[in-house]
Amino acid sequence: MTASSFKIRVEGMDCPACALKIENAVRRLPGVSEINVSYTSGTLALQVDKDRTSPRTIEEKVRALGYTPVVAHAPGAQMPQRLAWSWWQETKGQLVLATGALFVLAFVLAWFLPDWQRWLYSAAALISVIPFARRALAGALSGSPFTIESLMTIAALGAVAIGEAEEAAIVIFLFAVGELLETVAAGRARAGIEALIDLVPRTARRQRGTRDEIEEVAAADLAVGDVIVIRPGDRIPSDGKVIDGASEVDEAPITGESVPVAKERGAKVYAGSINAHGELRVEVTHAAADNTIARIIHLVEEAQEAKAPTARMIDRFSRWYTPGAMLLALLVIVIPPLAFGGDWMTWIYRGLATLLIACPCALVISTPAAIASGLATGARMGLLIKGGAALETLGKIRTVAFDKTGTLTRGRPQVTDVIAVEGDENVVLAKAAAVERNTSHPLGLAIVEAAQARSLELPTTFGGATAVPGKAVTARLKSGFASVGSPRYAAEQTTIAPYLAERISVLEGEGKTVVVLLSGKAIDGLIALRDEPREDAAEGVKRLVERGIRAVMLTGDNARTAGAIAGKLGIEARAELLPDAKLAEIGRLKDMGPIAMVGDGINDAPALAAASVGVAMGGGTDVALETADAALLMNRVTGVAELIALSQATLANIWQNIAIALGLKAVFLVTTLLGVTTLWMAILADTGATVLVTANALRLLTMRSFR
Repeated sequence: MTASSFKIRVEGMDCPACALKIENAVRRLPGVSEINVSYTSGTLALQVDKDRTSPRTIEEKVRALGYTPVVAHAPGAQMPQRLAWSWWQETKGQLVLATGALFVLAFVLAWFLPDWQRWLYSAAALISVIPFARRALAGALSGSPFTIESLMTIAALGAVAIGEAEEAAIVIFLFAVGELLETVAAGRARAGIEALIDLVPRTARRQRGTRDEIEEVAAADLAVGDVIVIRPGDRIPSDGKVIDGASEVDEAPITGESVPVAKERGAKVYAGSINAHGELRVEVTHAAADNTIARIIHLVEEAQEAKAPTARMIDRFSRWYTPGAMLLALLVIVIPPLAFGGDWMTWIYRGLATLLIACPCALVISTPAAIASGLATGARMGLLIKGGAALETLGKIRTVAFDKTGTLTRGRPQVTDVIAVEGDENVVLAKAAAVERNTSHPLGLAIVEAAQARSLELPTTFGGATAVPGKAVTARLKSGFASVGSPRYAAEQTTIAPYLAERISVLEGEGKTVVVLLSGKAIDGLIALRDEPREDAAEGVKRLVERGIRAVMLTGDNARTAGAIAGKLGIEARAELLPDAKLAEIGRLKDMGPIAMVGDGINDAPALAAASVGVAMGGGTDVALETADAALLMNRVTGVAELIALSQATLANIWQNIAIALGLKAVFLVTTLLGVTTLWMAILADTGATVLVTANALRLLTMRSFR
């Protein structure tokens, strides 16, 4: 039988060490493959041959490790929302109450029965340690012998054995508290993604038959082609296209754009955005599982699951760290008594404290906690980053290369001048529009629109047009072959008269792009177009320069036009670059340090792929979500500086976390060897480090802007 997909939510899996333990256990089951365990989303997904291993077996294996499997799913199905819960309803919360109650009971009984004190605390410790010992044994049998439960169980049993049962009971209680705090912190981190899910309303008002027949249905049941009615103040339940009505829509939850966007017939709207004041009728274009919010959630969850380079380094380190820590604890126990005549009980005690201090939780969680918070914060701000690797690299960028058209400029050039050499302006414009009739290039579209605005009749073309990338488009008209190309292309075909060359120079000096209409080898006329810079382009470039980052514009446009726009924006320009030359320029800049390429996600795909990080502009479009390593959903140039600032803040957070984790351990290791640290202080140090690291990572979720 072929393998089928299997997915469950795993409650209580709150750190990378938990995820690794589950992965190791499940990997040993027959017929299981493609295992993907994500502690950030709390899920386990895999492929399983159900003839060899049943889903129930997988669930029991997860449950044996101390976690709670919840609700199996088919592939692609959305995981159910977590229900609101109080900490005492959680398994780990109940464990805190139980271990605390046992300690308090032992304390009270010891007050009345002082001679039984040691035995009372020993009983409390031994009963309390059972759940952790079972998890440690299950982990060891499943391929994870060096777990935090193993370290804690050994330390607790050792403390009971040397007569420190009271401290053993306190250690177990504090360990249970630490695990509960991890659960709470992980829930806070996941809340960023679950908040996105909550943006989409549960129901929708769907039109039936006639315009006035409206029914309320579940948003998940909407199908492509359905017509839905969006009242003022309603959240839009699905991606769609406006077919009737006009209004302004608040897209801040999706794109981070704070100003409402005007919508009228033909405009796109996105699930989760808010209709402001006019009723809209919208035709659904994406099913619930494929709307913008769903795709953002999916991409962010995928990004959180993909480990960043620093996280992979920490993982490799931790595999050696835990057994190394156990060896160190053993050496602390045996060397002083054997080599220097130290007291065995004293050094056993200090060795057990060393074992507790060495717990790797804080270190292991230091990087993924920060990465997960950074990715979730970016998604909330309309900065979609596809993975920890991209997030890390963005903070190390030394150069940002921008495409011009549609990135630094509005991408909607308009015809400003038509100069006729043969015939009149309308003839020149009509011929050029006929050649560009089926183009997708912004300049060609602008020429066709200008001809349509003048209601010109276009000459008939025979056959399709042929294009020489970066140079010209040629089509056959009734009068013969005609081409619309750059002045450089025209100069290759014929001699440009001095007065025309002078006119081209003047127009290009005004920041306009000039194309030449040729009939065969003869020049019929010139057409000038201009694409204005985006309103925030100069500010976006300025922010990068202020951060010490070099900004360069790469364009196939002529040098004069590129220079005029670059001068307005305060950016370097590399002009007249054909696609292969643009790739070569990116390679040259990349040799000097990491480079980000910013483009529209369609024409610039090769350049985006060649850069260290590719950044796609786009207001929530399919291309912006699927192309490159990051996407600016708010469609603003200033978002590039915000991406880099977010990355640098995340990198700083990671190194702060590592310093906290290792620094606290180093301090307490010294105090332990000096005999200052007790067992309960040791476990409190580990729990404290984990809490501090997690709280520091969660600070990123509170940030509202990055400059």
